[in-house]
Amino acid sequence: MSSAEAPRAIVVGLAGKTLSAGERALFAKAPPLGVILFARNIETPEQVRALVAEVRAALGRADAPVWIDQEGGRVARLRPPHWPAYYPARTIGLLDGGAAQRAAWLQARLIADDLRDLGIDVDCHPCVDISVQGAHDVIGDRAFSADPGAVADLGRAACEGLLAGGVLPVIKHLPGHGRALADSHVALPVVDAPLALLEATDFVPFAALSDMPIAMTAHVVYTAIDAACPLTQSPDGIADLVRGRLGFDGVLVSDDLNMQALTGTLAERAAAALDAGCDLALHCSGRLDEMTDLLPAIPLLDGDALARWKIAASRRGPALPFDRAAARAELDTLVAAGGEGEA
Repeated sequence: MSSAEAPRAIVVGLAGKTLSAGERALFAKAPPLGVILFARNIETPEQVRALVAEVRAALGRADAPVWIDQEGGRVARLRPPHWPAYYPARTIGLLDGGAAQRAAWLQARLIADDLRDLGIDVDCHPCVDISVQGAHDVIGDRAFSADPGAVADLGRAACEGLLAGGVLPVIKHLPGHGRALADSHVALPVVDAPLALLEATDFVPFAALSDMPIAMTAHVVYTAIDAACPLTQSPDGIADLVRGRLGFDGVLVSDDLNMQALTGTLAERAAAALDAGCDLALHCSGRLDEMTDLLPAIPLLDGDALARWKIAASRRGPALPFDRAAARAELDTLVAAGGEGEA
């Protein structure tokens, strides 16, 4: 197989707004499956389209996935003036049931329209963690609700809105980050809740959405599952909980390897995640020195992981017909009627 046919089991960030010569050379030798874009990579629509085209040309695959975190609210890589603002999940979750589901679908469909216009086809959205009073606010208003059933319903509506727009959703942070008392970007959260409580609350949305194409793991220790390892790196957690109890058989991607919840070198962090059962690792910093060391150490995407990726990618269809102006007007009307303010 040529390198274009044999990507590594990783998605990586980029340093800037164009692809550097160093990134091109590295991708020719050890190509990732795809890339993920951040604010540092984004300036104008024309520039983003050009960057996406550069990436796919460098990887030698016109269907190489380009990922982004575009949730609405405070987690939005695309922002005004070139892209519209969207509502935090909590704003939608506070609407009445039917209105909330419609708003979740409309917002996701609008986001998908923005992304497909740029060539971006995977969105790390929706966040289906539940809101838990007293927890760290790293999730906060990114959660639709404290009600697991409502989160499941609104998460499904958001996933379906993205899929209708030709964008693959990534549900996160499996099996639930909402109860954590620490931000996994800076420390390792440990959740001591009993299994029965987790099964009745945090795990509910992930079990309900087990048919979705991609899920992102939480760098969180759940002592009722595996007191020694964060879920991302827990063989028992992934085999017994994720693939077993929750029934998720889609692509499992780690959260960012650079987060301080994890320890060891980046290659060690990636190996632990992949060995535990993640299909893909995620490296977001865009630092070429880190990628130069990391990418050659990542195995090729093959076996069950490749099969799961092919199934997920097959769900990335053409965008269905859509009246953008009418959808935005309806979304804003629903939110205004609920008294929840502006995006």
